[in-house]
Amino acid sequence: MGTIMTRITDAARSDGDDGIGVRALKVLDAVAGAEELDAVTEPLKRVVQGLPLGRLRGVLHGRPLGHPLHPALVQVPVGAWLSAGVLDLVPGSERAARLLVAIGVVTAAPTAWTGWVDWAEQHEQQMRTGLLHAVSIAAAVGLYGASWAARSQGRNGLGRVLGFAGLTAVATGAAIGGHLAYRQGAGANKAEPVPHLVEPGWHDLGRADEFTLGEAARRMVGEVPVLVVRQADDAFRVLADRCSHFSGPLSQGEVADGCVTCPWHGSVFRLSDGWNVGGPATAPQPCFATRTDSAGNLQVRLPDAG
Repeated sequence: MGTIMTRITDAARSDGDDGIGVRALKVLDAVAGAEELDAVTEPLKRVVQGLPLGRLRGVLHGRPLGHPLHPALVQVPVGAWLSAGVLDLVPGSERAARLLVAIGVVTAAPTAWTGWVDWAEQHEQQMRTGLLHAVSIAAAVGLYGASWAARSQGRNGLGRVLGFAGLTAVATGAAIGGHLAYRQGAGANKAEPVPHLVEPGWHDLGRADEFTLGEAARRMVGEVPVLVVRQADDAFRVLADRCSHFSGPLSQGEVADGCVTCPWHGSVFRLSDGWNVGGPATAPQPCFATRTDSAGNLQVRLPDAG
């Protein structure tokens, strides 16, 4: 732990014209690189992954929405707490502010569950940053819980102070969450750039008879890697090879029952249309149309590529 603190302290020191924003970024980068935190993240990861959530796990990931559920649920507790902070500045609004603080504390629980199931399927650097995010939010929930208790006892002054302290912790956690999502790319669809990288028209992948029945093969369409599977009816299924969850190589995954499973985090995609039917991925894989020309060459085309 001392090594981590030394690294963070060094990153926080001003270097030339570095402003507070740059120093904050360097601190977060130092946290992401702190391998010592793996002693905490790895056991936590195993616990979360081992929970018997069944089909609920896909819901918590946000698969029915097509994107992570966690950012959507965050709006409820944060909105309630922010509104409570505004009402704390308005005389005579004590009861309404207390209700909003309570709503925020109660709804923080399901919001946290969605965050934890996403966190357990991320890379090491993201999990380390995510741990700091979770600590900040846990501090906020504790402060708001204490604020709720104080307000319920008629100690509204103390409740306001604890509430604004909680709002500060929430803002810190939100900034870290933004760093995690946008700088580190957690939760984003990694296959989204594919339609913008593939040139329009048909592209050769090689002779059709080169591909072994039922086995995954990797080919390139320009700079985009694709997964090719030859099926029993001599139909070919071609998907973008980099998993939409975290760019895992689908061509190294298991092909079975008309689907391919990513070897990294277990996302499952239907070969016929690329749809995500299992695992943590919330976005489908780009799916290519195929044909075999008169010379026996397999060709692919991505609809609406541009």
